[in-house]
Amino acid sequence: MTHLRVVTGTAVFLILATPLVAMADADPGFAAGPVKVTFGGYTELATIYRDRNESADVGSNFNTAIPYGNASNDHLSEFRESARQSRLSILAQGPQDGDALMEGYFEMDFLGAAPTANSNESNSYNLRMRNVYGTYYRKDDGFYLLAGQSWSLATLEKKGLKARSEQVPLTIDAQYVPGFNWTRNPQVRLVKEFNPIVSAGISFESPQALLFNGPNKPLATTVINSPGGSLFAPTNNYSLDFAPDVIAKVAFDPSFGHYEIYGLGRWFRDRANGHNDTATGSGVGGGLVLPFTKDFDFQASVLAGSGIGRYGSTQMPDATLKPDGTLAAVKEYDAMVGLNYRPTTTWTVYAYAGTEHADAKAYSAVVGGNMLGYGYGSALYDNSGCLIEGNSVCAANTRSVEQGTLGAWWKYYQGTLGNLQFGFQGSYTKRKIFAGVGGDPATNLTVGMLSFRYYPYQR
Repeated sequence: MTHLRVVTGTAVFLILATPLVAMADADPGFAAGPVKVTFGGYTELATIYRDRNESADVGSNFNTAIPYGNASNDHLSEFRESARQSRLSILAQGPQDGDALMEGYFEMDFLGAAPTANSNESNSYNLRMRNVYGTYYRKDDGFYLLAGQSWSLATLEKKGLKARSEQVPLTIDAQYVPGFNWTRNPQVRLVKEFNPIVSAGISFESPQALLFNGPNKPLATTVINSPGGSLFAPTNNYSLDFAPDVIAKVAFDPSFGHYEIYGLGRWFRDRANGHNDTATGSGVGGGLVLPFTKDFDFQASVLAGSGIGRYGSTQMPDATLKPDGTLAAVKEYDAMVGLNYRPTTTWTVYAYAGTEHADAKAYSAVVGGNMLGYGYGSALYDNSGCLIEGNSVCAANTRSVEQGTLGAWWKYYQGTLGNLQFGFQGSYTKRKIFAGVGGDPATNLTVGMLSFRYYPYQR
């Protein structure tokens, strides 16, 4: 073993240099005082092909960016290479103090983009917060507290209701699959484990509403959002939230499978005609994971309600505006099923099918002697130019999105140096819109992706 002495300012660090193989064989965690620190993550080079141009990176847009024939992007394919999904995680675990355990978790990637980020010469994108939180757990009474940014409690779990147990689709696509319900947001989560089988939790999560204001604006005085201030991106608009999203969930883990059911409550606000207006949204969801064998599992999840669009991968609207500027929540349902199969220790095959569907929330009013449409999915909206290149007349309010995805991961190296994985994936997405003037033409998107990943801390 070689000792390297590094001096930086007044601090002196001793680094123990050992052969590469010996380091990789060891536990990836190391002691930092009384705390154990464990690194994780991977490097990735992904290639993306879309038969219609979305001008998107590794995260697809399953809603408004799937173009129609009126847009030039509908007639252009898209190819990109990206390393931005490369990920670093750091887990800090304190020693057990009686029955108390505490952890801090940091997970980052490079899918953030400041206004100056581009791919022209020096490809420079920003480090992005994925999950950053602390947890406190009491083994004696099963109490668990999470505070920070993590996956929403609405996300399907593999077991229990603790963080880092989410059943996330294995896709290369960073937007996952339509029908998969998730956010990653700041929250306070409280969980009670009654026994090894039953857990119940409640989470108070940072709100943000997706509000649809149609082509005909209700009132000039209606305000539905505001640009970011000193602590937000000034180029983005933020909804006028006044209360957290609240999710309550119960999970069951008997001898076979994981099962869960939850309820979701939300609140929306705008200012119309000099008065504050509020509306509510709610949903009921559930899911299950069935491990038929240690190498084959099935998952399914569903969420239905009003004002739940934010929680689907497609990002349907939560609410829309009536002619007087007041809010109305949009009804929607999301559903997804998936299969994960590991025929050998080096291969994993996955398949997912998902859909998200919204109901119309449409209104009409006579303005200047003309009958105008308002809300979401109005039959008075004009779709007559959707298939004519160069024509801007295409309201195209999305009614449903359906997708099938098939892919596989191959660990072509597993050993003392970690593991190297190659992944390939194909998906087909169909987007349908509400019928309006000119009908309801559909569009679709075919995507192929490849991924080369190196997991240095995972064998």
